[in-house]
Amino acid sequence: MRRHTLAAALALGLAAPALADAPRVIGAEATRQGEAWRFDVTVAHSDEGWDHYADAWEVRTPEGDVLATRELLHPHVTEQPFTRSLSGVAIPEGLARVHLVARDSVHGWGEPYALDIPR
Repeated sequence: MRRHTLAAALALGLAAPALADAPRVIGAEATRQGEAWRFDVTVAHSDEGWDHYADAWEVRTPEGDVLATRELLHPHVTEQPFTRSLSGVAIPEGLARVHLVARDSVHGWGEPYALDIPR
């Protein structure tokens, strides 16, 4: 029993840094602009420079279909967390919630952040 506990603890410990370093959407706002939407998304990530930084975020349906992508063109080492916007996003009629997901150049996509669409 003790051997299994140690193995599980080591496995969790090895997995923790990758999870801890994934980019996170920590806030977002959707604003209607005519027929389209503007998203202001706040991302937190421990950017280290050009070799490791948050390089994009996406607006997705809850099922995972990508509605829009905002590429981030440079690291934000000294600006954390940071907010960037994307306008002109088409949201299908009747869709009440989207997921926002950030990506970094090393770990890929983080966990989704759910945002209700104001109607």
